Amino acid sequence: MSARSDAMRAIATRAPIVPDLPSNGTTPAPTSAYFGSHTFGARQMRDKLPAEVYEKLTQAIRLGQKLDPAIAPAVAKAVKEWAITHGATHFCHWFQPQTGLTAEKHDAFLALDGQGRAIERFTAEQLIQSEPDASSFPSGGLRATWEARGYTAWNPASPLFLLEAAGTKTLCIPSVFIGYNGEALDELAPLFRSSEVLSTAARELLDTVGDVGALRVYTTMGAEQEFFMVDRTHVAMRPDLVMGGRTLVGAPPPRGQQLEDHYFGGIPERVQACLAEVEHELYKLGVPIVTRHNEVAPCQFEMAPQFEETDIAVDHNQLVMSVLRDVAMRHGLQALLHEKPFAGINGSGKHCNWSLSIASDNALDGINLLKPGKTPHQNVRFLLFLAAILKGVHKHQGLLRAGIGTSGNEHRLGANEAPPAIISVFMGAALTKMIEDIIAGRAGTKAEQAMLTLGVAKLPEIEQDNTDRNRTSPFAFTGAKFEFRAVGSSQSIAFPVMVLNTVVAEAIIDLTGALRAELKKGGSVDDAALKVVQKAFKETSAIRFEGNGYSEAWVKEAKKRGLLNLRRAPEALAQLQTKGAKQLFTSIGVLNEAELESRYHVRVERYVKDVLIEMETLAEMLDTQILPAGYGYLSLLAEGAAKAKQGGIKSIPQKAAAEKVGKLVTALQGKTAALHTAIARAHALHDDIAKCAAFLTATGADSMAACRTVSDQLELTIGDAYWPLPRYREMLFPV
Repeated sequence: MSARSDAMRAIATRAPIVPDLPSNGTTPAPTSAYFGSHTFGARQMRDKLPAEVYEKLTQAIRLGQKLDPAIAPAVAKAVKEWAITHGATHFCHWFQPQTGLTAEKHDAFLALDGQGRAIERFTAEQLIQSEPDASSFPSGGLRATWEARGYTAWNPASPLFLLEAAGTKTLCIPSVFIGYNGEALDELAPLFRSSEVLSTAARELLDTVGDVGALRVYTTMGAEQEFFMVDRTHVAMRPDLVMGGRTLVGAPPPRGQQLEDHYFGGIPERVQACLAEVEHELYKLGVPIVTRHNEVAPCQFEMAPQFEETDIAVDHNQLVMSVLRDVAMRHGLQALLHEKPFAGINGSGKHCNWSLSIASDNALDGINLLKPGKTPHQNVRFLLFLAAILKGVHKHQGLLRAGIGTSGNEHRLGANEAPPAIISVFMGAALTKMIEDIIAGRAGTKAEQAMLTLGVAKLPEIEQDNTDRNRTSPFAFTGAKFEFRAVGSSQSIAFPVMVLNTVVAEAIIDLTGALRAELKKGGSVDDAALKVVQKAFKETSAIRFEGNGYSEAWVKEAKKRGLLNLRRAPEALAQLQTKGAKQLFTSIGVLNEAELESRYHVRVERYVKDVLIEMETLAEMLDTQILPAGYGYLSLLAEGAAKAKQGGIKSIPQKAAAEKVGKLVTALQGKTAALHTAIARAHALHDDIAKCAAFLTATGADSMAACRTVSDQLELTIGDAYWPLPRYREMLFPV
């Protein structure tokens, strides 16, 4: 029997692993009883810290200010006692380098006193700062090989947490990662800068319209995480899944997702047990996962959290991905986060639900700036921020596309389940009519009367969302928030959200300037704001699209409107090198020119590495698995034909089959040779990373596609016992 057959029998007999969840006797414990138990959050800080220290720390967190160094020793002492009491033996600065993953270096609490006795020690300096090797992480030229010094610095806004693995516990200190000269080497430092710039710009606009007293404007985020869950045995038998996270060959099964029977269907028992344990681990870490369900594709699922402040949501989404991977392995499963692990069926995204809210000591506190209000002034304010977002997305559509430019997302964008590579904004019927009425002046020129005419104050009272959901839109207004649907499932959300924050901040600054200029002419604030909004809505009409983003008609229409269609990741990433990008990020203070250049180089280099790994993996699979399978099956057919001829059989069926397989094997040999040539050419171009990326996204991708086409035909022709790789029907429809 083949290894595939053995694997299928083993998988078919596996029973679900019942997770060991908290309980009160025979009754499961409520989530609230242990939620956040592994975090040193607000409740733990209040219980452990002196009142004045707690007040200063929470004030710094709430207002986004720097930590007072004077309170650090008291905080470090309380943290150490809490962590050791909970069984932690080590601590680490947990940070997010430009790899898309997280990084950590564990140090023991162990120290020796003056008499050589072992004690537990954790100082304020150890809490605030650590020093990993900055030359060992991607920097895009910011750090050379011989420039190793880099620093991680504690981010007090994100709760410290305990990470469990194999019976051990480590205290994790969420941190940013910067170079010796202060360069941002990670994903979080630029995000924090963009959040601060956006807050400052938004508060100035609020002050200008008379809404004074906002201490901070912050963004909120809810990142819906899609993923596939397949058996680990199948993954181990597929070098492409092991090396690159997606299948490089694989014929489509007779049944894919065309019956539409998987979406919101019953979650398979093994997966249900796994996800229950994932949720349990995340709840201990204070991650508020509230939704789980089957997605559209077979073996595809989604988990979604409640909305949180973006800076914390970024950390929590990294924990979701990490815990998913780890817990799945304990259940004999593999969580595939690649955007397109299986060709021909839906890929996975990360729908980032983004909004703006006010932190204040007055009536403005907690107001969602993307939710219409009940008074004319509140709705003028809503329209101002709406106009700013449209203005930012319209002006910097290319940068938003660059923010989601990865090798994995390249396979997903534009497919039948994902937004196209063209950035557009969906507003829904009600808001679109309102915007068009404002542009045409049908609502009048006086703000108060216009708001009454438009009926905008009634929008929040409609039980149904005042916008439909457009699955084909990359950036859709879905009621008091925008859903950035085009972000890839394996991405860190920090970079695309940083770009979004920055382009919106610039637009708010521009609108504030226009509003102040209008106010100098006289008249009321609201009337002046309505004029500014009207002009912004008119100028950004091209970016708004309500129809089917999957259609060819939209591609043609978008071109007429002057919108960019950046299908391939390298051409999208090139947007980071434009004069407009440099002007935006440097003038607004989010990235200096060197930091922006580094982001481009890191991402292009990552693209090249990803594609080269896939090409070399595919070549190895063809040489060592697929072609040998073809040779073996050909030998079987040839031997059968020879025996039939010797037996005097005139009609030899094996002959026609052998000729068909032989032609495919010969064709595959030629395509494999071309693939090897492309790999050699790519390595020769490696010193010019941009030229190499352009070669890979064209010739490299074409050579892989050509190999796959023939291989998939061979898979459907060759005898089942001779095919070495788990098939789609086996991985996606386990029995």
